[in-house]
Amino acid sequence: EKQTEDNNSTECSEPGTMDLKFTSSRKYISISVPSKSQTMSPHIKSVDDVVVLGMNLSKFNKPTQFFICVSGVFMFYLIYGYLQELIFSVEGFKPFGWYLTLVQFGFYSIFGLIELQLIQDKRRRIPGKTYMIIAFLTVGTMGLSNTSLGYLNYPTQVIFKCCKLIPVMIGGVFIQGKRYNIVDVSAALCMSLGLIWFTLADSTVAPNFNLTGVVLISLALCADAVIGNVQEKAMKLHNGSNSEMVLYSYSIGFVYILFGLTCTSGLSPAVTFCSKHPVQTYGYAFLFSLTGYFGISFVLALIKIFGALLAVTVTTGRKAMTIVLSFLFFAKPFTLQYVWSGLLVVLGIFLNVYSKNMDKIKLPSLLGLWKKSVEERKSRTLSQTV
Repeated sequence: EKQTEDNNSTECSEPGTMDLKFTSSRKYISISVPSKSQTMSPHIKSVDDVVVLGMNLSKFNKPTQFFICVSGVFMFYLIYGYLQELIFSVEGFKPFGWYLTLVQFGFYSIFGLIELQLIQDKRRRIPGKTYMIIAFLTVGTMGLSNTSLGYLNYPTQVIFKCCKLIPVMIGGVFIQGKRYNIVDVSAALCMSLGLIWFTLADSTVAPNFNLTGVVLISLALCADAVIGNVQEKAMKLHNGSNSEMVLYSYSIGFVYILFGLTCTSGLSPAVTFCSKHPVQTYGYAFLFSLTGYFGISFVLALIKIFGALLAVTVTTGRKAMTIVLSFLFFAKPFTLQYVWSGLLVVLGIFLNVYSKNMDKIKLPSLLGLWKKSVEERKSRTLSQTV
């Protein structure tokens, strides 16, 4: 009996085991407890690692991670915006915005399939019905956004895309009965005034301005405001991966657009035109899709490491740089009204970020500034007297 107890004590002293004793039968049962990495599924096994384009950013220190993420966001998204405007600058391509979206969805589906094959867990976690809704909203967001470039200047489209807060707040008030604070209302007012001012400037100086473009990009904004909430809820509820979301939402969206273009007889003219200009259409569209796919990877990494506040700041700076480069590389009329209205939109974005992070951002109050000024004057007077 003593030898049996010694053997059992030796067995239970191994790391990762749990000893349960039953006094009635005087038997010992050893239950092995797996390590944390073994218990987690392969999909979330490296939850602490941030891997972008095969590069593990967790091996670097924080300043290096920030530099890599910001460089990736600026580099890929600036190329993305340049190529998008370059494609629409091809003479005769403007009516084929939906076909560009079809090609873009096709490339995104291929990229998502390749990325999904590189991870260990390839199961689909999110239901098909949810993907059908997400795909429909994605088609509305990107298709209407691309088509609006046939009617608007690229800077005007970017300014509109910066103002997602407006439809989100309107939907929150009328659908969910939400109430917003004075900072949120001020942010929406600044964005609305900036949009109106920017659009008026565009209609004044742009010879080909068309109100249809404003309607299209506004509808794209509404779809974009809804899709973020649906995607976030689905991924949290079913623990879906980014590559899974990209593959299924864009592949289903590809079928939607293909069906729509076939029914409206818009597919044949677009294919005929692009076959005559393969490099300026399919070649640019491939690079355009690739840089957009890589850019979103760096944005997600930036959010995961540094939070949404810093990510919004970086992406806002990127959009401002995109507008500047658009005026530098592509000939278009310019007025200072673009600058003031753009700054008004940036102020609205800052107020929106501030309202969500009031506990992290401490701005001095007017009363505090007044007291500080009075104290400085008193100290100055005292020093002069001395």
